[in-house]
Amino acid sequence: MGSILFIILSSLVVYLFIITAIRVFGKRELSQLSVIDLVFILLISNSVQDAMIGGNINFLIGGLIAASTLFIANYFLGEIFFRSKRISNLIQGEPLMLIYEGKPIVKHLRKAKISSDELEASIREHGVAKFSEVDLAVLERDGNISVLSNNYKNRTKKKRKASEIFPGEIM
Repeated sequence: MGSILFIILSSLVVYLFIITAIRVFGKRELSQLSVIDLVFILLISNSVQDAMIGGNINFLIGGLIAASTLFIANYFLGEIFFRSKRISNLIQGEPLMLIYEGKPIVKHLRKAKISSDELEASIREHGVAKFSEVDLAVLERDGNISVLSNNYKNRTKKKRKASEIFPGEIM
């Protein structure tokens, strides 16, 4: 019974710690997950797993130290990205123009591994019927496709599925 109670209390401590750390270190919007954010979340979950079910105070302290280290590293990486566009572009990539003034940019579509059919489906999701009606379509760093139409007056942004961003890697 004592070890079950310890696991319950440890899980609550870790939960409160993660919520507090997210509030302290901040997050623009949780819906804007980049690859770096995803890796961070996976590492955080892995680092606190033993802290919650390890059964003793050493696992709890070790997990909280590991999670703290990751939060601090993630914060400083964000600061580096904010201060250096060059490093940010190197690590996170750059937005990629897919359509300009109604014409798909085939070279960029190949680079992004997006077919014309996929791009057509994406612009339809934005309420635009055909390429010629799109002023600008951009594949953003986070995998979203932004579409500007109606003489640059209508702007929409639609999330791509992870399986579209990482084809063949996610089932």
